[in-house]
Amino acid sequence: MNLNGMLAPDFELPDHHGATWRLSALRGRPVVVVFYPYAFTGVCTGELRALRDELVPSVPDDAQVLAISCDTKFALRVFAEREDISFPLLSDFWPHGAVATSYGVFDEERGCALRGTFVIDGEGIVRWSVVNAIPDARDISDYQRALGELAGGRR
Repeated sequence: MNLNGMLAPDFELPDHHGATWRLSALRGRPVVVVFYPYAFTGVCTGELRALRDELVPSVPDDAQVLAISCDTKFALRVFAEREDISFPLLSDFWPHGAVATSYGVFDEERGCALRGTFVIDGEGIVRWSVVNAIPDARDISDYQRALGELAGGRR
């Protein structure tokens, strides 16, 4: 499913502290939605560290990064504390994988999300996306370029 140019599916999910995040409440700002299979796994941990160290410090002040997995919010809280992650880790635990399914990145056989990233503009339109197989890490510089293009279009 290619969502580029389409309105991003709205969602409401709890983060690792129990706060509720709704995508439509972030209208007016760019949002990077990053789906990952599971916390505490090798490739996922590496990707989330790269988000923490490379992407989050480089995004425009008005942009929001949201990372989503099918882990429970309790597991995500322990993971965030262990890895010193300050951006929201959202739980798509129940209904299991419903948000990942709406974005076309839920792996039914494994019960987790594929590695999908969606850059959404301030109007809620998906402007760039990439979906990788579970073993294949993504390149943070691709997200940075996509956000840079959005910022260039807002000037």
